[in-house]
Amino acid sequence: MSDKDDKAETPKKKGKIGKIALLAVGAVALIGGGVGAGLYASGSGLIGGRKAAVAPGPHLVPKSEQKRPSKDGKEGGHGGGEGEAKAEDHGMPTPPGEGGDRFASNYYAMEKEFTANLQDSVHFLQIGIAVSTPYDDTVIQNLKTNDIAVRSAVLMTLGDTTEDQVFTSDGKQALAKKLAASINKVLKEKEGFGGISNVYFTNFVVQ
Repeated sequence: MSDKDDKAETPKKKGKIGKIALLAVGAVALIGGGVGAGLYASGSGLIGGRKAAVAPGPHLVPKSEQKRPSKDGKEGGHGGGEGEAKAEDHGMPTPPGEGGDRFASNYYAMEKEFTANLQDSVHFLQIGIAVSTPYDDTVIQNLKTNDIAVRSAVLMTLGDTTEDQVFTSDGKQALAKKLAASINKVLKEKEGFGGISNVYFTNFVVQ
């Protein structure tokens, strides 16, 4: 074979090698792009088992996570761990769909009692109250943060109460509902969320 033929074949070989190199680079780029896209999708929750971000604000607490007092009287954690009251301590559990609240009740007793004159009366009312919420401690914290505004709303509600309401069971129940509505109104104005489900009387004196 002549030198001319060798020179003619050399550019062809170089051209093939260049094509192979370009194909290899392209394959690596595709693989890298696919891996990057997969990582992005996984990180953003599009694929895989990653949970979506939890929305801020109060969250309902399942009954299984209800805080229960321990044997020494202190507040225990959630569930039935060591030192906590277990479900079997309170009788047979209620079958699903046959009564009982679906969510836990988170209780909080307000520290100071309330005293107010009854409407158009010489008597005054002195009460202690506790509240319950099916939500987590966020609602209780909101209540504590806005304690002054909440107490003012409670006193105004008590001031609109008549004698007829405080001497009957139905009247007291109606008053408890009014107090819950008053507290929720304040929390909605201040925090954008109420969350108080019930008000309970821990003390109730008419003088």
